[in-house]
Amino acid sequence: MKAWRHQPAHYGLSFFAALWLLMIVPLSAVAAPYAAYVIDARTGKELHSENADTRLHPASLTKMMTLYIAFQAVERGEISLDTQVTISKNAASEPPSKLGMRPGQKIALRYLIRAAAVKSANDAATAIGEAIEGSEAAFARRMNRTAQQLGMTRTTFKNMHGLTENGHLSTARDMTRMGRHLLYDYPQYYNLFSRITADAGVRKVSHTNRRFLGSYKGADGIKTGYTRAAGFNLTASAERGNERIIVTVFGGKSTASRNAKVAELMDLGFRRAPSSAPLLKPAPPVYADVESTPGTTAGAAGKTIRLVGAVTTSKRPNLRPRSEEVLVATAVAPEATSVVSNSDITAALREAVATVPVAPEVSAPEVQEQETMTLASANVSVRPEPRPEEVEVAVAQAVEQEIVTRISTSGSRHWGVNVGRYPSRYAAEKVLLKTALAEMSTLDGTLRKVVRRPQGFEANFLGMSRESADLACRRLAARNVSCFMIGPSEG
Repeated sequence: MKAWRHQPAHYGLSFFAALWLLMIVPLSAVAAPYAAYVIDARTGKELHSENADTRLHPASLTKMMTLYIAFQAVERGEISLDTQVTISKNAASEPPSKLGMRPGQKIALRYLIRAAAVKSANDAATAIGEAIEGSEAAFARRMNRTAQQLGMTRTTFKNMHGLTENGHLSTARDMTRMGRHLLYDYPQYYNLFSRITADAGVRKVSHTNRRFLGSYKGADGIKTGYTRAAGFNLTASAERGNERIIVTVFGGKSTASRNAKVAELMDLGFRRAPSSAPLLKPAPPVYADVESTPGTTAGAAGKTIRLVGAVTTSKRPNLRPRSEEVLVATAVAPEATSVVSNSDITAALREAVATVPVAPEVSAPEVQEQETMTLASANVSVRPEPRPEEVEVAVAQAVEQEIVTRISTSGSRHWGVNVGRYPSRYAAEKVLLKTALAEMSTLDGTLRKVVRRPQGFEANFLGMSRESADLACRRLAARNVSCFMIGPSEG
């Protein structure tokens, strides 16, 4: 009888002990699926793989794609690093990690990029996407187009920050590929991922990956991620001598255990990678622009995809190794596109230098009297057989009159347009050439001139009427090219 009375107490204690264990064990302790992938960054060769193609939650590794597209948009002139982005209510309401910006607040894009790369700020990532594409849905579509271009075949993005969402999935292989493209496609921005701290405009932020960066020799990036569904994720890169390894781990149990696992895989990669190997950079993607057909909306059925730079036939010889391509429109079809290589540009410049006098940097009154470039030689090759002599005289006069009308900077043609200020003369001249090729219909026949100022080198087109300068600026603005008019006294 005594034993019977104590038995319920024993069971009661067991019940409360079990309940207490359930309360103190956090839900995050439930292990997320594990996956890992290791490559030699120089060649892209696989060195280790475990569940590398399993579709899992990427968490904030997603921001690598958000930042990649931001760099792409800056390079293409869609937006600049100094563009003031207005924070939407949607962006301001994102959960932490965040900068804590208010709806309506304005902040330069460069600070949003730093916050997303270093602090992994969700509000900054959302603001970047909205500034570039107008909405989260439109930016997600661009993310998925870009992922396909990069060969990330098992990745689907639904947002720009990586917070858990149904169907928002990637793989260790795809995220490693993403990290490699960031490293080689935009090396000028890659240092962002190794900054322990950064000025994010509204405040100074610290790197979410500072522990690994500070403890593993040669580590210089790239991106961390954590959600309850994903676990502790990390795509990391390290360089030692001539060797560079990229590792991705999904499903770590904690920051410390994840970092230890990544260090272990890094060591494995450096052991297996050859001491010397050719640098085979991944091919950058061809920008894919989506346009809706009449009667449809963006993202709806019936849209067509135009690949800028995709040329089916060409009489040009193959590009030389490592030749950089410039995407331009033609005067005949301003909305069409073609590809011009650096070798083509160099040849065009040499021909121009041989036939066209170079204008010295002089005052505005002197500019009005110089640079009458002759186009007669260009017209000879396409002119039909000579007509009778009396007609020939009239043609010669017409040609001479056309040259004066189009090229001379005298009379009312002493307006111009400015397309930016750059850190070097070479950079300014390159922009002038690319802009002239892209907007031939309004800039053909103008004088390209670089003017050195204390703040940098200004890229100008001169020898235009007020009307043509205004038209050129409006057309360039439609192409997202920064432009303003230059009056007669500003050249």
